[in-house]
Amino acid sequence: MPETTTAPSGTGRPPGSPSSEGTGPGRRRAGPRLARLRDLALVPAIIVIAIVGQVVHPIFLQADNLINILQTMSEISLLVLAQTLVLVAGRMDLSLESTFGLAPGVAAWVTVAAGTGHGLGLLSGAWAIPVTLAVGVLAGVVNALFIVRFGLNGFIVTLGMLIVLRGLLTGISGGQTFFNLPSSMTYLGSALWLGIPASIWVCLLLFAAGVVLLGFTGFGRSLYAIGGNVDAAKAAGIRTDRVLWITLITASVLAALGGLMLAGRLASVAAGQGNGAIFTVFAAAVIGGVSLNGGKGTVFGAFTGILLLYMIQNVLTLAGVPAQWIGALNGAIILTALGISRLTGGKTQE
Repeated sequence: MPETTTAPSGTGRPPGSPSSEGTGPGRRRAGPRLARLRDLALVPAIIVIAIVGQVVHPIFLQADNLINILQTMSEISLLVLAQTLVLVAGRMDLSLESTFGLAPGVAAWVTVAAGTGHGLGLLSGAWAIPVTLAVGVLAGVVNALFIVRFGLNGFIVTLGMLIVLRGLLTGISGGQTFFNLPSSMTYLGSALWLGIPASIWVCLLLFAAGVVLLGFTGFGRSLYAIGGNVDAAKAAGIRTDRVLWITLITASVLAALGGLMLAGRLASVAAGQGNGAIFTVFAAAVIGGVSLNGGKGTVFGAFTGILLLYMIQNVLTLAGVPAQWIGALNGAIILTALGISRLTGGKTQE
Protein backbone atom coordinates (compact mmCIF):
# COMPACT_ATOMS: atom_id res chain seq x y z
CA MET A 1 0.00 0.00 0.00
CA PRO A 2 1.27 3.51 -0.66
CA GLU A 3 2.12 5.94 2.13
CA THR A 4 -1.11 7.34 3.51
CA THR A 5 0.15 10.74 4.56
CA THR A 6 0.61 13.45 2.00
CA ALA A 7 1.99 16.86 1.31
CA PRO A 8 0.32 17.97 -1.91
CA SER A 9 2.52 19.19 -4.69
CA GLY A 10 1.95 20.60 -8.11
CA THR A 11 2.97 17.35 -9.77
CA GLY A 12 0.15 15.41 -8.11
CA ARG A 13 2.52 12.51 -7.46
CA PRO A 14 1.46 9.92 -4.90
CA PRO A 15 2.78 10.39 -1.38
CA GLY A 16 5.85 8.37 -0.71
CA SER A 17 7.10 8.68 -4.31
CA PRO A 18 10.74 9.71 -4.89
CA SER A 19 9.84 13.24 -5.95
CA SER A 20 7.69 13.91 -2.89
CA GLU A 21 10.26 12.79 -0.33
CA GLY A 22 13.37 14.30 -1.79
CA THR A 23 15.69 13.43 1.07
CA GLY A 24 17.70 10.58 -0.35
CA PRO A 25 17.18 6.89 -1.15
CA GLY A 26 17.01 5.79 2.47
CA ARG A 27 14.19 8.21 3.24
CA ARG A 28 12.31 7.31 0.06
CA ARG A 29 12.24 3.65 1.02
CA ALA A 30 11.19 4.30 4.61
CA GLY A 31 7.80 5.81 3.78
CA PRO A 32 6.28 2.86 1.88
CA ARG A 33 7.79 0.40 4.37
CA LEU A 34 6.22 2.26 7.28
CA ALA A 35 2.87 2.38 5.48
CA ARG A 36 2.94 -1.40 4.95
CA LEU A 37 3.76 -1.94 8.62
CA ARG A 38 0.81 0.26 9.65
CA ASP A 39 -1.50 -1.74 7.39
CA LEU A 40 -0.42 -4.99 9.05
CA ALA A 41 -0.37 -3.62 12.60
CA LEU A 42 -3.54 -5.45 13.68
CA VAL A 43 -2.72 -8.78 12.00
CA PRO A 44 -0.79 -10.11 15.06
CA ALA A 45 -3.71 -9.09 17.29
CA ILE A 46 -6.15 -10.91 15.00
CA ILE A 47 -4.01 -14.04 15.18
CA VAL A 48 -3.85 -13.82 18.98
CA ILE A 49 -7.63 -13.41 19.24
CA ALA A 50 -8.11 -16.41 16.93
CA ILE A 51 -5.93 -18.53 19.22
CA VAL A 52 -7.68 -17.26 22.34
CA GLY A 53 -11.07 -17.90 20.75
CA GLN A 54 -10.15 -21.48 19.94
CA VAL A 55 -9.03 -22.00 23.54
CA VAL A 56 -12.26 -20.47 24.87
CA HIS A 57 -14.47 -22.62 22.65
CA PRO A 58 -13.47 -25.26 20.06
CA ILE A 59 -16.17 -24.02 17.67
CA PHE A 60 -14.45 -20.67 17.12
CA LEU A 61 -12.28 -21.62 14.13
CA GLN A 62 -14.89 -23.83 12.50
CA ALA A 63 -16.06 -22.67 9.08
CA ASP A 64 -19.65 -22.02 10.16
CA ASN A 65 -18.57 -19.71 12.98
CA LEU A 66 -16.06 -17.83 10.82
CA ILE A 67 -18.71 -17.32 8.13
CA ASN A 68 -21.10 -16.14 10.82
CA ILE A 69 -18.55 -13.54 11.97
CA LEU A 70 -17.96 -12.30 8.42
CA GLN A 71 -21.67 -12.15 7.59
CA THR A 72 -22.58 -10.39 10.82
CA MET A 73 -19.88 -7.75 10.30
CA SER A 74 -20.49 -7.33 6.55
CA GLU A 75 -23.29 -4.78 6.91
CA ILE A 76 -21.53 -2.59 9.49
CA SER A 77 -18.32 -2.98 7.49
CA LEU A 78 -19.82 -0.89 4.71
CA LEU A 79 -20.37 1.88 7.26
CA VAL A 80 -16.71 1.55 8.24
CA LEU A 81 -15.65 1.77 4.59
CA ALA A 82 -17.86 4.82 4.09
CA GLN A 83 -16.57 6.55 7.23
CA THR A 84 -12.96 5.77 6.26
CA LEU A 85 -13.35 7.61 2.94
CA VAL A 86 -14.86 10.60 4.73
CA LEU A 87 -12.25 10.64 7.52
CA VAL A 88 -9.33 10.42 5.09
CA ALA A 89 -10.71 13.54 3.44
CA GLY A 90 -10.62 15.34 6.78
CA ARG A 91 -14.37 15.20 7.45
CA MET A 92 -16.68 12.96 9.47
CA ASP A 93 -20.24 11.82 8.90
CA LEU A 94 -22.28 10.96 11.99
CA SER A 95 -25.47 10.55 9.96
CA LEU A 96 -24.34 7.32 8.30
CA GLU A 97 -25.96 5.20 11.00
CA SER A 98 -29.33 6.88 10.36
CA THR A 99 -29.02 6.49 6.59
CA PHE A 100 -28.27 2.83 7.33
CA GLY A 101 -31.76 2.54 8.80
CA LEU A 102 -33.82 5.10 6.88
CA ALA A 103 -32.88 4.04 3.34
CA PRO A 104 -34.19 0.45 3.59
CA GLY A 105 -36.98 1.73 5.84
CA VAL A 106 -38.31 4.04 3.10
CA ALA A 107 -37.99 1.22 0.56
CA ALA A 108 -40.00 -1.09 2.80
CA TRP A 109 -42.56 1.64 3.50
CA VAL A 110 -43.37 2.17 -0.18
CA THR A 111 -43.05 -1.44 -1.41
CA VAL A 112 -44.50 -3.64 1.34
CA ALA A 113 -48.13 -4.40 0.53
CA ALA A 114 -50.69 -2.25 2.31
CA GLY A 115 -52.27 -3.96 5.30
CA THR A 116 -49.31 -6.31 5.82
CA GLY A 117 -45.96 -5.37 7.31
CA HIS A 118 -46.91 -1.69 7.93
CA GLY A 119 -46.21 -0.69 4.32
CA LEU A 120 -48.20 1.49 1.90
CA GLY A 121 -47.82 -0.70 -1.17
CA LEU A 122 -47.26 2.30 -3.45
CA LEU A 123 -44.61 0.60 -5.60
CA SER A 124 -43.80 -2.94 -6.66
CA GLY A 125 -41.01 -4.87 -4.97
CA ALA A 126 -38.76 -4.30 -7.99
CA TRP A 127 -38.36 -0.67 -6.85
CA ALA A 128 -36.96 -1.57 -3.44
CA ILE A 129 -33.25 -1.42 -4.31
CA PRO A 130 -33.48 1.75 -6.47
CA VAL A 131 -35.46 3.51 -3.71
CA THR A 132 -32.91 2.44 -1.08
CA LEU A 133 -29.97 3.77 -3.08
CA ALA A 134 -31.87 6.95 -4.02
CA VAL A 135 -32.44 7.74 -0.34
CA GLY A 136 -28.71 7.23 0.21
CA VAL A 137 -27.89 9.63 -2.62
CA LEU A 138 -30.33 12.23 -1.29
CA ALA A 139 -28.86 12.06 2.22
CA GLY A 140 -25.36 12.50 0.80
CA VAL A 141 -26.44 15.44 -1.36
CA VAL A 142 -27.97 17.24 1.63
CA ASN A 143 -24.81 16.67 3.69
CA ALA A 144 -22.57 17.88 0.87
CA LEU A 145 -24.78 20.91 0.26
CA PHE A 146 -24.43 22.15 3.83
CA ILE A 147 -20.80 21.09 4.35
CA VAL A 148 -19.21 21.86 0.98
CA ARG A 149 -21.49 24.45 -0.63
CA PHE A 150 -22.36 26.45 2.49
CA GLY A 151 -19.13 25.70 4.39
CA LEU A 152 -20.83 24.66 7.64
CA ASN A 153 -19.20 22.51 10.31
CA GLY A 154 -19.43 18.88 9.23
CA PHE A 155 -19.77 17.52 12.74
CA ILE A 156 -22.79 19.72 13.52
CA VAL A 157 -24.40 19.20 10.10
CA THR A 158 -24.19 15.41 10.22
CA LEU A 159 -25.27 15.34 13.87
CA GLY A 160 -28.37 17.27 12.84
CA MET A 161 -28.89 14.93 9.88
CA LEU A 162 -28.54 11.92 12.20
CA ILE A 163 -31.41 13.24 14.34
CA VAL A 164 -33.57 14.20 11.34
CA LEU A 165 -33.14 10.88 9.54
CA ARG A 166 -33.68 8.87 12.71
CA GLY A 167 -36.88 10.84 13.36
CA LEU A 168 -38.08 10.23 9.79
CA LEU A 169 -37.64 6.48 10.18
CA THR A 170 -39.52 6.51 13.46
CA GLY A 171 -42.25 8.60 11.85
CA ILE A 172 -42.86 6.49 8.75
CA SER A 173 -42.70 3.24 10.72
CA GLY A 174 -44.81 4.44 13.63
CA GLY A 175 -42.13 2.99 15.87
CA GLN A 176 -42.87 -0.51 14.54
CA THR A 177 -40.92 -2.98 12.43
CA PHE A 178 -41.49 -3.40 8.69
CA PHE A 179 -41.82 -7.05 7.67
CA ASN A 180 -43.06 -9.14 4.73
CA LEU A 181 -40.33 -7.50 2.67
CA PRO A 182 -40.25 -8.10 -1.10
CA SER A 183 -37.73 -10.67 -2.30
CA SER A 184 -35.60 -7.96 -3.91
CA MET A 185 -34.92 -6.52 -0.44
CA THR A 186 -34.02 -9.85 1.14
CA TYR A 187 -31.81 -11.19 -1.67
CA LEU A 188 -28.43 -9.71 -0.69
CA GLY A 189 -28.91 -10.68 2.94
CA SER A 190 -30.06 -14.25 2.34
CA ALA A 191 -28.60 -15.47 -0.97
CA LEU A 192 -25.57 -17.73 -1.25
CA TRP A 193 -22.89 -17.28 -3.88
CA LEU A 194 -20.60 -20.31 -4.21
CA GLY A 195 -21.84 -21.51 -0.82
CA ILE A 196 -20.96 -18.24 0.94
CA PRO A 197 -23.47 -15.50 1.87
CA ALA A 198 -23.74 -12.87 -0.85
CA SER A 199 -23.28 -10.09 1.71
CA ILE A 200 -19.75 -11.33 2.43
CA TRP A 201 -18.85 -11.23 -1.26
CA VAL A 202 -20.31 -7.74 -1.60
CA CYS A 203 -18.36 -6.56 1.43
CA LEU A 204 -15.05 -8.02 0.25
CA LEU A 205 -15.48 -6.70 -3.30
CA LEU A 206 -16.26 -3.18 -2.09
CA PHE A 207 -13.31 -3.16 0.30
CA ALA A 208 -11.05 -4.39 -2.51
CA ALA A 209 -12.36 -1.53 -4.66
CA GLY A 210 -11.68 0.85 -1.77
CA VAL A 211 -8.09 -0.38 -1.49
CA VAL A 212 -7.55 0.27 -5.19
CA LEU A 213 -9.31 3.64 -5.05
CA LEU A 214 -7.29 5.07 -2.16
CA GLY A 215 -4.03 3.38 -2.91
CA PHE A 216 -3.66 3.47 -6.67
CA THR A 217 -5.77 6.24 -8.18
CA GLY A 218 -5.57 10.01 -8.53
CA PHE A 219 -8.88 10.35 -6.71
CA GLY A 220 -7.43 8.55 -3.71
CA ARG A 221 -4.37 10.78 -3.69
CA SER A 222 -6.70 13.77 -3.83
CA LEU A 223 -8.55 12.53 -0.73
CA TYR A 224 -5.29 12.24 1.22
CA ALA A 225 -4.21 15.65 0.00
CA ILE A 226 -7.48 17.29 1.05
CA GLY A 227 -7.37 15.59 4.44
CA GLY A 228 -3.77 16.59 4.97
CA ASN A 229 -4.08 20.26 3.96
CA VAL A 230 -7.07 21.46 1.98
CA ASP A 231 -5.47 24.81 1.09
CA ALA A 232 -2.36 23.11 -0.27
CA ALA A 233 -4.60 20.70 -2.19
CA LYS A 234 -6.40 23.64 -3.82
CA ALA A 235 -3.04 25.23 -4.65
CA ALA A 236 -2.00 21.97 -6.30
CA GLY A 237 -4.96 22.19 -8.65
CA ILE A 238 -7.20 19.62 -6.97
CA ARG A 239 -10.92 20.32 -7.35
CA THR A 240 -11.58 19.87 -3.66
CA ASP A 241 -15.30 20.65 -3.71
CA ARG A 242 -16.02 18.08 -6.38
CA VAL A 243 -13.99 15.41 -4.59
CA LEU A 244 -15.81 16.09 -1.31
CA TRP A 245 -19.22 16.00 -2.99
CA ILE A 246 -18.44 12.62 -4.54
CA THR A 247 -17.05 11.28 -1.27
CA LEU A 248 -20.00 12.32 0.92
CA ILE A 249 -22.56 10.98 -1.55
CA THR A 250 -20.65 7.72 -2.02
CA ALA A 251 -20.45 7.26 1.75
CA SER A 252 -24.21 7.66 2.13
CA VAL A 253 -24.88 5.20 -0.69
CA LEU A 254 -22.59 2.65 0.98
CA ALA A 255 -24.51 3.16 4.25
CA ALA A 256 -27.82 2.61 2.43
CA LEU A 257 -26.49 -0.57 0.82
CA GLY A 258 -25.27 -1.86 4.19
CA GLY A 259 -28.70 -1.21 5.67
CA LEU A 260 -30.32 -3.08 2.79
CA MET A 261 -28.09 -6.12 3.44
CA LEU A 262 -29.00 -6.11 7.15
CA ALA A 263 -32.70 -5.82 6.30
CA GLY A 264 -32.31 -8.77 3.94
CA ARG A 265 -30.58 -10.93 6.54
CA LEU A 266 -33.20 -10.16 9.20
CA ALA A 267 -36.12 -10.03 6.71
CA SER A 268 -37.29 -6.85 8.44
CA VAL A 269 -36.46 -3.20 9.07
CA ALA A 270 -36.70 -2.13 12.70
CA ALA A 271 -37.57 1.44 13.66
CA GLY A 272 -34.23 1.65 15.47
CA GLN A 273 -32.06 0.02 12.79
CA GLY A 274 -28.56 1.46 12.92
CA ASN A 275 -28.95 3.28 16.25
CA GLY A 276 -25.58 3.33 18.02
CA ALA A 277 -23.70 1.75 15.12
CA ILE A 278 -21.56 4.87 14.68
CA PHE A 279 -19.65 4.04 17.88
CA THR A 280 -18.56 0.67 16.50
CA VAL A 281 -17.71 2.34 13.19
CA PHE A 282 -15.41 4.91 14.79
CA ALA A 283 -13.85 2.27 17.03
CA ALA A 284 -13.00 0.13 13.99
CA ALA A 285 -11.63 3.06 12.00
CA VAL A 286 -9.48 4.39 14.84
CA ILE A 287 -7.92 1.07 15.84
CA GLY A 288 -7.40 0.40 12.13
CA GLY A 289 -5.13 3.45 11.92
CA VAL A 290 -7.48 6.02 10.36
CA SER A 291 -6.80 9.49 11.75
CA LEU A 292 -9.74 11.57 12.98
CA ASN A 293 -7.85 14.63 11.72
CA GLY A 294 -7.73 13.41 8.13
CA GLY A 295 -5.01 12.53 5.65
CA LYS A 296 -3.99 9.22 7.25
CA GLY A 297 -5.31 5.69 7.19
CA THR A 298 -6.05 2.91 4.72
CA VAL A 299 -9.06 0.82 3.75
CA PHE A 300 -7.20 -2.38 4.62
CA GLY A 301 -6.40 -1.04 8.08
CA ALA A 302 -10.07 -0.15 8.61
CA PHE A 303 -11.09 -3.66 7.54
CA THR A 304 -8.73 -5.27 10.05
CA GLY A 305 -10.18 -2.93 12.68
CA ILE A 306 -13.79 -4.06 12.20
CA LEU A 307 -12.70 -7.69 11.83
CA LEU A 308 -10.83 -7.53 15.14
CA LEU A 309 -13.83 -5.97 16.90
CA TYR A 310 -16.24 -8.64 15.70
CA MET A 311 -13.81 -11.43 16.52
CA ILE A 312 -13.52 -10.05 20.06
CA GLN A 313 -17.31 -9.83 20.33
CA ASN A 314 -17.65 -13.40 19.13
CA VAL A 315 -15.09 -14.65 21.65
CA LEU A 316 -16.86 -12.80 24.45
CA THR A 317 -20.19 -14.27 23.37
CA LEU A 318 -18.79 -17.80 23.28
CA ALA A 319 -17.28 -17.18 26.72
CA GLY A 320 -20.71 -16.23 28.07
CA VAL A 321 -19.87 -12.57 28.73
CA PRO A 322 -23.04 -10.39 28.94
CA ALA A 323 -23.70 -8.31 25.80
CA GLN A 324 -23.66 -5.08 27.82
CA TRP A 325 -19.93 -5.41 28.42
CA ILE A 326 -19.27 -5.66 24.68
CA GLY A 327 -20.54 -2.11 24.18
CA ALA A 328 -18.31 -0.85 26.98
CA LEU A 329 -15.37 -2.60 25.32
CA ASN A 330 -15.80 -0.60 22.10
CA GLY A 331 -15.47 2.67 24.02
CA ALA A 332 -12.42 1.40 25.87
CA ILE A 333 -10.82 0.38 22.57
CA ILE A 334 -11.33 3.87 21.12
CA LEU A 335 -9.71 5.54 24.15
CA THR A 336 -6.82 3.06 24.19
CA ALA A 337 -6.20 3.44 20.45
CA LEU A 338 -6.20 7.23 20.71
CA GLY A 339 -3.75 7.08 23.60
CA ILE A 340 -1.40 4.74 21.76
CA SER A 341 -1.53 6.80 18.55
CA ARG A 342 -0.83 9.97 20.57
CA LEU A 343 2.25 8.39 22.16
CA THR A 344 3.59 6.83 18.97
CA GLY A 345 2.70 9.41 16.36
CA GLY A 346 2.46 12.78 18.06
CA LYS A 347 -0.37 15.25 17.97
CA THR A 348 -1.24 14.75 14.30
CA GLN A 349 -2.28 11.16 15.01
CA GLU A 350 -5.06 12.06 17.41
